[in-house]
Amino acid sequence: MDYQQKELKDIYKELSTSEKGLSSSEAQERLKRFGLNELKETKKISALKIFLRQFASPVVWILITALLISIFVGQDVDAIIIGAILVINAILGFFQEFRAEKAIEALKKVITQKAIVIRDGVEQTIAAKELVPGDIIILKEGDKIPADARLLEAYELRTNEASLTGESVPAKKKTGICMETIIGNMFNMVFFGTNIVAGDGKAVVIGTGMTTEIGKIAYLIQETETPPTPLQKHLKKLGASVGILVIITAAVIYALGVSRGGGKLEILLSSLALAVAAVPEGLPAVITISLALGIQRMLKRNALVRKLPSAETLGSCTVICSDKTGTLTKGEMTVKKIFVDNKILLVSGTGYEPVGAFDKKTAGLQKILECGVLCNNARLQKNEIWQILGDPTEGSLIVSGMKYGINKEEIEKDYKRVKENPFRSERKMMSIVCEKSKQKFVFAKGAPEKILEISSYILVNGKKRKITENDKKEIMKAYSSFGTSALRVLGFAYKELPSKEEEEKNLVFLGLQGMIDPPREEVKVAIERCKTAGIRTIMITGDYELTAKAIAAELGIMGTVVTGAEIDTIDLDNEIEKIGIFARVDPKHKLNIVAALQKKGHIVAMTGDGVNDAPALKKADIGIAMGITGTDVTKESSQIVLLDDNFATIVNAIEEGRNIFANIRKFVEYLFSSNIGEVLVIFMALLLNFPLPLLAIHILWINLLTDGFPALALGVDVPEKDIMLKKPRREKTVISGKRWIYIFLIGIIMMLGTLSLYNTYSEISYAYAQTVAFTTLVMFQLFNVFNIRSLTTSVFRQNPFENKLLVLAVLFSLLLQLTVLYTPLGNYFKVIPLTAIDWIYIVLTSFSVLIFGEVVKLGKWLLKTEQTD
Repeated sequence: MDYQQKELKDIYKELSTSEKGLSSSEAQERLKRFGLNELKETKKISALKIFLRQFASPVVWILITALLISIFVGQDVDAIIIGAILVINAILGFFQEFRAEKAIEALKKVITQKAIVIRDGVEQTIAAKELVPGDIIILKEGDKIPADARLLEAYELRTNEASLTGESVPAKKKTGICMETIIGNMFNMVFFGTNIVAGDGKAVVIGTGMTTEIGKIAYLIQETETPPTPLQKHLKKLGASVGILVIITAAVIYALGVSRGGGKLEILLSSLALAVAAVPEGLPAVITISLALGIQRMLKRNALVRKLPSAETLGSCTVICSDKTGTLTKGEMTVKKIFVDNKILLVSGTGYEPVGAFDKKTAGLQKILECGVLCNNARLQKNEIWQILGDPTEGSLIVSGMKYGINKEEIEKDYKRVKENPFRSERKMMSIVCEKSKQKFVFAKGAPEKILEISSYILVNGKKRKITENDKKEIMKAYSSFGTSALRVLGFAYKELPSKEEEEKNLVFLGLQGMIDPPREEVKVAIERCKTAGIRTIMITGDYELTAKAIAAELGIMGTVVTGAEIDTIDLDNEIEKIGIFARVDPKHKLNIVAALQKKGHIVAMTGDGVNDAPALKKADIGIAMGITGTDVTKESSQIVLLDDNFATIVNAIEEGRNIFANIRKFVEYLFSSNIGEVLVIFMALLLNFPLPLLAIHILWINLLTDGFPALALGVDVPEKDIMLKKPRREKTVISGKRWIYIFLIGIIMMLGTLSLYNTYSEISYAYAQTVAFTTLVMFQLFNVFNIRSLTTSVFRQNPFENKLLVLAVLFSLLLQLTVLYTPLGNYFKVIPLTAIDWIYIVLTSFSVLIFGEVVKLGKWLLKTEQTD
């Protein structure tokens, strides 16, 4: 049943019941009719399907082909390595995706395990999943609401709906007919999964399970597809391209070799070996290792990554859509300004920790703070952190008092409360009567205009006098200035109470206190770093437009302000680039915002902590949940969880994400420049009618050395110093067109150097020439690994020991090559030992690849310098 799809009065009539509640038989009948009060899955992906999905990648298809070729040509070692990579990659991917499909189970945890219900005329505690429409439930302060329900009774009832609506101020609830359908305006409704912060009451259940507001969000999560990450898209394109090139290259070399009179079997084995060499079998391993190590580094910086590819995606994001309450702000109301003695005082400190000070103190400051602490039903306590029990606004008054040294528990020992006139929306104020030394006092707080209305006097510099029209103008002027700063403002008054005088009449006006949910101190710096890195920040909140605009201005978030109601009336796709703040939005609006940004080609990161954020987090390219304040739903729908709820942690994670991609790109460039060099050596040798300079076993050995330890070590390289000064990458592939040209030029240099030495030594003997060509190509690639470390910084300005693993990997690969040359293994590789002179020629020739790289980097530097002059 959906109460938003029918006239509310009709539903009330259908669910009307006596004060005795439902009978047990009626409850059972309705349980059969409506089902259990739990969230259901509309679709479920089997574990087998998730596992098979791991093989739906072109790169994996190429690896399978390479596995079959390796078996065919008798290269058992390569076959074992490729097979192991395939299995490990599939297992890791399976566990990642299987866990990602568990978001719906977290939603079920939102259900309160128990609920107090009236059945058969008596109160009883039942499992919340057995609630049915028509049940009368008892609501108490501190309870989590077990179903959507219409209020029958409400006594000062306020609920915290921040996790559902994004609003930081508790919603005031009362009975009566309310025809509004916007959640935040339904004053006579309480909602499944939200909390009662004050008051108590009774309510009749009208929505359970999937018909609740949280149920609708659960449905949105299930219907929202998680898009592939940019890295996954890039690698899919790369894999498809490589597959086609591998087939064409092998076919052309085989045809060319046979046409030149070469042995068919020998040419076939070399062609197949080149095909295996061209396949990036090390790519999945390097990606997995790079991501896994990057995730460990992120974890040390308080960012927990739940899915491996997401670590890299965050590094490429161009827009961060951030929830305001609890993410950009502390989620804690704080008094920032006080108007007293005709002066505006500034209050330092944020949040509920009672640390801060007043920029100046006046005679009347203590009295207004005492009034705020006494006329107050909240409590401040410290467990691991400072927390408020009750209304956050009242909590902020307790904190402002404690900053002056006024302790609520201590002052209440002096001022014994004897009566309370509670806050009601029509009264817009609250007052209490206290007794101290047999003298009664009234303390009141509320809307400033209401407090002024009942005040006949004013306290200025400790002296009581008649309030004047000029006083009222000054008060309202201060009230207006507070409002333009998006502060929530309360007025305060008191009086000594004569025995026969009315309590709320002829009070002494004390002043105003203005409070706001303050921005986190570190967020402004983090947003500035995002700007430097070319990343745009957009605020998305359920809070009011004025409040959102003020917070955004303080944080440095630029752009126009659009409300949720306006989203449906504008062309969001065209306007999205101008908008910096979205206020009063609901979950569907958030999905529309993310979709509009993605249509513009943005990589979107969405942060949030409430249930209402979950669908947008899943829709976004990267969903970031708050680890402390975030709900289980949000965490399970996200890819990254911030363990410290610190927006600045996102920037640190972005830096790690950028480095992950940079290292993956280094590996890919190194791999393909090396493989292209091998292909060109064979291809040009056949064109020049040279005997084959490399045997199949040589090609596979070189492939093992280059795709092995040095390449893997590139995957853990340290970030370049300017990585966060660059704009987000917008390339459609891992390697841009210009970089492909560079890669081919590297391959050409390898080909020219290798064939030159091969041709020179062929005059001595064929085996000698092959050995020199084999070793030269290995050395070319070992030098090239240092060349690839940076696209802009000279090799001679880099500290090679920043990546000790890379140095060790190169030395180990060189040791393996020496082992082949100078041990009995040489007989299997058909090579002969080389002399010192041979090594001098080989090293000088292969070093040319570093010289070429330095020339290119120098050219880039000169061009950049010229553009900036």
